[in-house]
Amino acid sequence: MIKLIGVVVGLALGFALAFGSFGQMLIVALFAVIGYAVSKFFAGEVNLAPYVQGRRSSQ
Repeated sequence: MIKLIGVVVGLALGFALAFGSFGQMLIVALFAVIGYAVSKFFAGEVNLAPYVQGRRSSQ
């Protein structure tokens, strides 16, 4: 499954570069990374609790 995702992202970036500029390709890559992170979060594979909770004192 990971290889399939890599191929799809590679094709999307290739099309973005072929039909646009390098900057547009970077924008597509940025949104691909954001989409990947959001999907991991909703699938429950990312635990953000340590970053969201405040610091606890050791007392």
